[in-house]
Amino acid sequence: MPSPRTLVVVALSAALSLAVAGCATEAPKPVPTRTQSSSVKPTGDGVLRIGTLFPTTGAQAYLGPAQAAAVEAAVREINEAGGVLGKPVEVLHRDSGDVSTDTIEKSFADLQTRKVDVLIGPSSSVLAERLAPKLAAAGIPMISPAATSVRLSTMADSGLFFRTIPSAALEGDAIARAIGGKGRVAYVYLDDETGAAILGSLRSRLKAGFGSLVATQKFDPSVKDFAPIVAAVKKATPDAVVFASTFAAMEQNTAVITALTAAGLGGAKLWLTGENMADYSQALPAGTLTGVNGILAGAGSDAAFTARVKAADPATSSMAYAPEAYDATILAALAAIVARDAGGPSIAARLTDVSKGGIKCTSFGECVAVLKTQPDIDYDGISGPIAFDSKGDPTSAHFGVYKYDAANRFARTGDIVGG
Repeated sequence: MPSPRTLVVVALSAALSLAVAGCATEAPKPVPTRTQSSSVKPTGDGVLRIGTLFPTTGAQAYLGPAQAAAVEAAVREINEAGGVLGKPVEVLHRDSGDVSTDTIEKSFADLQTRKVDVLIGPSSSVLAERLAPKLAAAGIPMISPAATSVRLSTMADSGLFFRTIPSAALEGDAIARAIGGKGRVAYVYLDDETGAAILGSLRSRLKAGFGSLVATQKFDPSVKDFAPIVAAVKKATPDAVVFASTFAAMEQNTAVITALTAAGLGGAKLWLTGENMADYSQALPAGTLTGVNGILAGAGSDAAFTARVKAADPATSSMAYAPEAYDATILAALAAIVARDAGGPSIAARLTDVSKGGIKCTSFGECVAVLKTQPDIDYDGISGPIAFDSKGDPTSAHFGVYKYDAANRFARTGDIVGG
């Protein structure tokens, strides 16, 4: 985790008054659906205000800087192109904390008093789910660049939650594609919603000509002896083994990886998922994961985009979820322009429209130019095509393919599109 420092993006927002002015309770904003357009009453004051909720404290603090800097980079580009509705976009950055604190609720309340129109964040699925009930009363849509939980696709969100990162449910599809039709695949998983969802997409893609599923073994959080599970998998003689669990189940993760490796099912045969990919350099003996593969949601970052993000925060080292945060910001701005209103309900009602179905454009400036002569656009951003579905999920899923080294640390080796 990076040492504490003052980010450029945080410094920009710190210039704003930190005092929360008292105000009368406002009437609830109109609640849109994701398919509404002209029926939403304008609620904006003419200025698009974006609030971010990324971690600067807690266990996920290492994820915050790149996402905040990417939002800042997007806002700079929007304003250089003339802003939204003829006025500069404003951005306020706040800490989301982690799941053990109420930091995100306090930050959300602060941003609400400052009349933000749209939220970008959080990185945590748990925190996104915690905030969802508050969105309707506030009339503020939320776009997460990093929350992948399958639960977010079905939670009650009043049509106000979107994400530019794919659901974990699509990881199975992506892994089947990444394996490349290697034939016999076994699946070992923690028995939860995510594990079941990954199994569903893995099975579907394998049936579509990418191989065959020869064994499935599930376990619950109480299991400590994995010998029977590994024996059953080995008996099926798989060419590849996919292991899905959660980061929280680290003790079980290390036990399963150790047992599979001892049975000759580790190394290049083994695939981890986004929920259990981790730095195992301290948890397992050196060399245990050499050659092990993994898949993690999120688009790659080329040199040009990396330079734009670093211009906003030169200290940023990781680009994790930066493309998705950047695209979330551009989409919000384009939605406000198409709606001719920067209010939250109007943005929520137009986000789907600007993400698919129209004339393709790949930058804010290009999309604005198209809108001068055409009524409908399809923004395909740094993270690729987005095309929100009725649940607010992207229908095109970009994943990174990773490989572990002898130190039990992973590095990106390629990209795959699933879904």
